[in-house]
This record gives sequence, structure tokens and C-alpha cells, in this order.
Amino acid sequence: MARSWTRLHEHLGAPPGPLTFDMVKKAAESNLDESDDLDWKEFLPQPPQDGAWNELAKDVAAMANTRGGLLIYGVTDKTTKPAGIDPGKVNTQQYAQWIRNHVQPYLPDLSFTTLTSPDGGTSFLVIDIPASPMAPHFVYGTAAKDKAQQAAVVPYRDADHTAWMAEHQVERAYRDRFTRAQHAQDEIEQLYAHTRDDVLAEQDEPSAWFIVVTRPQRPLPRSAPPLTGEAASYICRTAMEHSRRLTRSQHTVSPLQSLNQMVPHPRPGLRRWVFTTLSPPTGREIHTELHHDGSTVLAVNLSFRALRSRDAEPQAVGSLVDTDVTAAACRDTLALARELARHLGVDSSSHVRAAITSAEPTPLTPVVTEHGGAFRDIPDRARRPRRIQTVTTSVNPADEDDLLQESAQELFTDLMHQFGLTARW
Repeated sequence: MARSWTRLHEHLGAPPGPLTFDMVKKAAESNLDESDDLDWKEFLPQPPQDGAWNELAKDVAAMANTRGGLLIYGVTDKTTKPAGIDPGKVNTQQYAQWIRNHVQPYLPDLSFTTLTSPDGGTSFLVIDIPASPMAPHFVYGTAAKDKAQQAAVVPYRDADHTAWMAEHQVERAYRDRFTRAQHAQDEIEQLYAHTRDDVLAEQDEPSAWFIVVTRPQRPLPRSAPPLTGEAASYICRTAMEHSRRLTRSQHTVSPLQSLNQMVPHPRPGLRRWVFTTLSPPTGREIHTELHHDGSTVLAVNLSFRALRSRDAEPQAVGSLVDTDVTAAACRDTLALARELARHLGVDSSSHVRAAITSAEPTPLTPVVTEHGGAFRDIPDRARRPRRIQTVTTSVNPADEDDLLQESAQELFTDLMHQFGLTARW
């Protein structure tokens, strides 16, 4: 997914948003210099010949290893004259294949965009390369002096040109990668623990809870404009509509639907907006947060009316887990994370961490729907674990509904298997 803030936005004083043909043309005509995050290219990428390195793979890896940037084809690199390219010769599938074959680890978040003038006379190819959390990336190719020998190097951007990392630089890049990964893990675990402590302290009576948090790989910085309350309400409503389209079930009210009365009135929090029915409790207890950096929180009481009054609720052991509400919460979570990321212009996938938990050291007992929603029951052969392992997935702002549904089903399946149940979607 293309980034919404680049060197061109900064130079032109443009607000965050997609790059346009006019923005590239104006930046070129104003002689914007090349830098570590901008490289003008006159001609389209060419396949490597005579043992040379794959130039496209090298340029992409160099920017991913530094701080990300733009490769813009159709502009002379010395005079920054808008020369244009033939859009009919752009082969993004082939370019992606070259990068996949020559760069390791794989770079999943590249964006290829052809921008054409309104009269169709001039076109540019823009390759947007985010800074990679998996840096350093190696470029693999054939050594020039011995075409039978394979070699690997680590490029990076040094001002307006590409250089090669020395051994100590590669070592530091690996240390930085592991530090980033640990920091991201710590942040999402702290968010989960904080949410769990909050909802369990506020619950009306001991219950089983579905708690899920999402956090972008590259969260927005504190300097980014804060999310408004009106936008938070709009995002919740949009996510509710998308989540509803992902299910065929008509008998379960999803957590976001249960928050419907709260959606127009979000409460401010610490760089976040909060929608909650915890205090005072009104119906099912639900707590949702939309953070200014692109993170989300959803906590749902799964024990609320898990068995109807006419059913044999006294036979239940431990904390009841409504599996239908769990499935709906999985869909709501991913829809909410995607809509928030799209609104904020987040340019990376989000990590998703979910679990079912309870304050009491009692078994977690699943409740399923039988006969098309007519009956609620506790399966005879279901496991009743006292703890559920955390499950994970990811969601991308560019994901369409089918991919969103697959990820939600993956979450739900991983949770239900821990009860010894087949996931009923």
C-alpha cells in the first residue's frame, strides 16, 4: 500500500494522501534533488545482463534498508526533466518477480503506480518502498568476474547514491531488527495486559472475555494529526457495515452492533477514543478503543446470556463462552482495524493478538448454537480448558472483504480448536 506522506509531499507542502501526476511533475520541474528517499530514473527497469546486478532489486533493497523512499521512472536524474515513460511497457508483475527472486527477506509492501497526465501524453512509474521492519535485506546475484559464482550484498542509501554495508553495519542492522521486533512485541503485550486489567476490574460479575488488540507494524508518530471524535464514530459505523457483510448468520448481534447507541458519543482517552458499556453496564459489556497511532482494542463479555433462561444453565461449569459472539467479534476486530488504518493512512500491516480469558481460575465452557439458532447447548465432547493460548494473525489496509474474512476465520478456528471444536463460521 502506497504511503500517504513522502519526500514529494514535504517539498510541495501537500497534505497527506496519494501521489498524483501533477505532484510528480511539479517536484521534477522544481528540480527537487535526489536524496536517500528519492531516486529519479529516466528509463524503465531493465533485466540484468552480462553478470550485472539486478538494478531494480538493488535500488529497492537499498531504500527498504534505510528509511524507505520513492523510485520514480520517467524523469532524468541529473536535470530532473519530466521525460515520461511508455505505460504500455510497464510490467509490474515482472518487476515484482525480479525483486522476489533477488531480494531476501521478501518485501511484501511495495506499491507500483503508473501516473498519467490528463491528456494522456506523459506518464510516470512510481515505486513506493516503505522502510522495512525486516531489514537488512540482501540482494542476490551473479558476481561480475565469475558468472558461475553467486554473491550476496546488502545495499543502503547514502545521501543520493547507493552504497554497500560493511560487516559491522550488517551486524548493527540485525541488532536493530531484533530490537524492533522485541519492542513491537512488548507494545502489543502491554496493550493487551492493560485492556485485560481494565475490563476485568470493571466487570459486573465474573465472566469469560474475548480480548483482541491490533497494532500497525509502523504506527503513526505522535506528530500525526489526532483522530477526531466524528471520524472515530464514522469508522465504527463503517466497520459495523463491513462486518455484517462477512457473516450469513442472522441470529447473533455482533459487539459493534451492540455499541450502536454509544457510537455517536465516543469518550476521549489517552491519544485514543473509547466506546464502552462497562460503566454503568448496559446489556452485554463491550469496550472498544481507536488509537491515534492506528492501534485498536476490542473486549467483549462472552458469558452474557450465553444460555437462555429456559436452558439448563446450572449444569454449566465454569465461565461460559458464547462461540457465536466470539466469531462475530473476530470479524468486528479486523473490520475495525482495517477501517481505522485506511482512514489514518497507515502504510503497513497490523499485528493482531487475541485470547479468551477470565479472572476466575475456572474452566472456560463453550456454548454453541444448534438447529439453525433454535437451541443453545454445551457440546458433550468439548474441552473445557482453564487457559486459552493467544492466537495471532495480521490485517492489511488494502485487504478486501474476502481476505478479511479469511483472517477472521483463521482467528476463530484457532480459538475453537483449543476447545476441541470444529469452527462453525
